[in-house]
Amino acid sequence: MSRTIGRISVDPASTHAIEVANRLHVDVVEGLGVAEAGRRLEMYGPNRLVAAKKESALQAFGRQYRDFMQIVLLVAAVVNLLVTGDVGTSLVLAGLTLFNAVIGLRQEAKAEQSVAALAQMMKTVARVRRDGQAVEVDAGELVPGDVVLVEAGNRVPADGRITLAATLEIEEAALTGESLPVSKSTDPVPGDDVPLGDRTCMAYMNTSVTRGRGELVVTATGMNTEIGHIANLLAGTETDKTPLQKQLDGLSRIIASIAAVALVFVVVLGLIRGESFDTLFITGVALAVAAIPTGLPAVVTALLSMGTREIARRNAIVKRLPAVETLGSTSAICSDKTGTLTLNKMTARELAIPGQNVFTVTGEGYGTAGEIRHVGGSRIDLDPYLLPMVLCADAVLDSESLIGDPTEGALIVLGAKGGLDIAATRRDFPRLAEVPFDSEYKFMATFHEMTDDDGRPVVRCYVKGAPDVLIARGAAYRSPDGVVVPITDQNRSLALDANNRMANSGERVMVVAQRDVDPTVFDAARSGPRNLISLISELTLLAMVGIVDPPRPEARTAIAECRSAGIRVRMITGDHATTAAAIARELGIEGRALTGSEFAAMSDDELLAQLDGIGVIARVAPEDKIRLVQLLKRSGNVVSMTGDGVNDAPALKAADIGVAMGITGTEVSKEAAVMILTDDNFATIVNAVSYGRSLYDNLVKYLRFQMSTLVAYIAIFLLAGVLNIAAGTPLNPLQILWLNMVVDIPIAIALGFDQATKGLMDRPPRPVGAPVLSRTAWIRLCVQGAVMTAGALVAYQLGLGLSGPIVAATMLLTTLSLFHVIAGLLSRDQTGTIFDRDALPGVAQLRRYGLALLAIVAITTIDLLEQVFGTTDLDGQQWGLCIALALSLLVVEEIIKVFLRRREGRGEVARVAPAASAPGVARAG
Repeated sequence: MSRTIGRISVDPASTHAIEVANRLHVDVVEGLGVAEAGRRLEMYGPNRLVAAKKESALQAFGRQYRDFMQIVLLVAAVVNLLVTGDVGTSLVLAGLTLFNAVIGLRQEAKAEQSVAALAQMMKTVARVRRDGQAVEVDAGELVPGDVVLVEAGNRVPADGRITLAATLEIEEAALTGESLPVSKSTDPVPGDDVPLGDRTCMAYMNTSVTRGRGELVVTATGMNTEIGHIANLLAGTETDKTPLQKQLDGLSRIIASIAAVALVFVVVLGLIRGESFDTLFITGVALAVAAIPTGLPAVVTALLSMGTREIARRNAIVKRLPAVETLGSTSAICSDKTGTLTLNKMTARELAIPGQNVFTVTGEGYGTAGEIRHVGGSRIDLDPYLLPMVLCADAVLDSESLIGDPTEGALIVLGAKGGLDIAATRRDFPRLAEVPFDSEYKFMATFHEMTDDDGRPVVRCYVKGAPDVLIARGAAYRSPDGVVVPITDQNRSLALDANNRMANSGERVMVVAQRDVDPTVFDAARSGPRNLISLISELTLLAMVGIVDPPRPEARTAIAECRSAGIRVRMITGDHATTAAAIARELGIEGRALTGSEFAAMSDDELLAQLDGIGVIARVAPEDKIRLVQLLKRSGNVVSMTGDGVNDAPALKAADIGVAMGITGTEVSKEAAVMILTDDNFATIVNAVSYGRSLYDNLVKYLRFQMSTLVAYIAIFLLAGVLNIAAGTPLNPLQILWLNMVVDIPIAIALGFDQATKGLMDRPPRPVGAPVLSRTAWIRLCVQGAVMTAGALVAYQLGLGLSGPIVAATMLLTTLSLFHVIAGLLSRDQTGTIFDRDALPGVAQLRRYGLALLAIVAITTIDLLEQVFGTTDLDGQQWGLCIALALSLLVVEEIIKVFLRRREGRGEVARVAPAASAPGVARAG
């Protein structure tokens, strides 16, 4: 990938180091001069990431008023004040919009801080060569052409071309997803668009040096670095509305459209009758307040807010409220491998003696709990095979934490599982000399004083390294009985076959070997590592170790649960395809493995046609992760992306819901995600999905309740206008707000926190385009609304005949309020009878229904409320009429449920009948 460096466009990865330095006009021995560095700093700017422009508090507040319901309420308040001069009603309406806006602002996530988090990670000191001297400068002052010196433990401060690599290894998991440190060299890497993880001559900002030392010429700083490129992707990735938000917006528009038609009809009818415009306007305001679900934003926000507390109790922190519901509708999870599906702890899985025994190793991670298992009757002494794993390694265990190289960690843990005391063994066999690991020769060797099988003192050389290298240097095998068997053309394949078998299983293979050297020969060669390398020949091959980054045990179960819930899990990783595919098979992830280059070479149409067959994408770039998320969304999926690295952040933001790891995750991934797992447990996602589905199911219960009451509101005003009941205004705006905000909210909370419906996790995810309420549901809601309309208007007429308009209005309000309580109870179950003991809500929910009943009584008994809302006391007869009319809804619904249960029963019989007849058919044949 070419970038402009200085004034020359060049690909530093494929260009020789000296050529890169020449093009940057720098001598790697002297470095830049102080004056030249200052000039370049002015030219290219500081080595910092540009922070994204943050949304102001005023803009955030104004954004709350883009909501359709907010706009309608605000317009109604302003026009009402201008036309009628009714300050009280206008203030209440405006206050309601303010209430909704404040709740929204309090519960929203703070302004995006992803780029700020990236910048924070850059605050470090860099060691550079200026005017021939090694000096320390703020990393922000680095410029293209600076020569940076790094060693184990340092963080790379900028992108650069490596000019010196002395056993240099850099851990790039947070940027590339590669689970192992990458050996670096100065050799150019030929090819165009080589994946980041394969550019072994490059070092990248914010990666960590784990071994050796090196020097690099800075080729890019600030936003021109690879991490800066990710920051740009992150800033340019837009977040979309969640499925729930989209459907609620659609519902609001449907209701508003119906209300608008009704309003036009009522106004036209009134004008034909000769009514004054002021009277008709008051009716219009009342109808607008009634038809627009004023409590819907507050109720949904409150339910989601309480849901975030519940899901936090389940080890997940939700930063944006609707994310809880979005998890419930998730149909595709794109998961990072390293650290998310796996432990990110290299573990030895098997120990093989070529052509002889194969041992399986239990236990995972850097804990020494586990054992080396063998086939019965083949127990042997493993100490000769395990000693090089402990002695030829620099890694140290601190309880279950590792200090050092992960591969060495796997080997010393294997030695401990075999019974070796690591510290005591190293103390008893101190290291005389060593050949450090280098990517040039791909092995490490250590020398120790020992005695051979004949009791003679020798210097034993223990070697560990890449299979191809050590097999080529091998001269013999050591058999389990201690006999050394020379390698011949006939038995050489024993080691090669074992290596191929392990590699094809996705394991990284390490070989350990030894050679006994005469002390005098060793003394002559120990003057330097290069002389010692000459002794690394004629090796006796001891054993081969298969190492993996093992899957999290709980991830297997979680993926199986996802499968039963109809959720497709895919692995996207920076690791190699063979390794990723092996881990995917072990986890139960279905589909073939694809490399990042293969993925990038395919067109969108090709990928859309093959998505169902793809389970793993390996060696993947950040752009490919975003593209996968976008394609899955285009194909109708609700996509969840999990990850923990810097390279995951753009895709986390692009997904419907991004999930970051709280323990191992980088700050960047946490800022980009909308949910953070505090236990880094993939299984927590499944718990969140289950809770999200339950929450959505309860929200649908509430919406059924809300929509049936809105239908009743519109129908009441429409019929009142047609039949000239209560001058076409049966309820005033304040009465409607009391009913919506005081009576309905306890009912809504009771529904929102109702018991989870059984079998939710056995259902497939709901389709993205599926309406929140089906056509059949709307028909049933209209029937309920019709019953409530008839009952409310009958109550008004009865009250008018008994005691006058104030009692009539109070009876209408009371009857309609009781209808709301009964509608809430009925919306819990669409087919089961309410008279079943199991159908009753829990005690906490019953208390909330009780609060609603108290509010109904309060507005007809407390003088202050009666004066504000225009109500009056009701006597026993009037209360009896209101209750009897409200119970009519219960009777109608129970009759409907009887027919629905019978229809379901007939359908079940029809499904069972063919299965029952099948054996008979078989016998006839």
